[in-house]
Amino acid sequence: MPDMLVKLYDLPDFSQLIKGLEEENIVIRRVLPPEKHIVVNWVEDNFNQGWASECEVAIVNKPASCFIAVYNKEVLGFACYDATCKDFFGPTGVTESARGKSIGKALLLTSLKALKEMGYAYAIIGGAGPTEFYQKICGAIVIEDSTPGIYRDMLKE
Repeated sequence: MPDMLVKLYDLPDFSQLIKGLEEENIVIRRVLPPEKHIVVNWVEDNFNQGWASECEVAIVNKPASCFIAVYNKEVLGFACYDATCKDFFGPTGVTESARGKSIGKALLLTSLKALKEMGYAYAIIGGAGPTEFYQKICGAIVIEDSTPGIYRDMLKE
């Protein structure tokens, strides 16, 4: 999976998306430190150990660089940035039952906005799976010859 580049100075306005989710009682917010074990376990149960490890790193950043989507005290999705590398977005995921509600889009754009607020002009989506999704939502472009990128020498179980 290739890495992708995003222009942070050209992000779409997504305030109506956030408002619409809030009207459905879905809140996008940063993970709080006392929730770390809950969120990390949720990511491992719903996705994989590697993503759970990256999520744990993101949560212990100050401020936490992991956002979650919550409905009725239930996690529906997550998105991290500045986990494996500075200025990298990912990992991210939404439970199958909550897909199709634009939660992934909201998590992505909220994370990219946070990177922009840190002073970055561009962000990298590391090992982007659904490249078409990222192209459509935030105008991301594939970085040629970026596979396997930073993950090339990663240990595997």
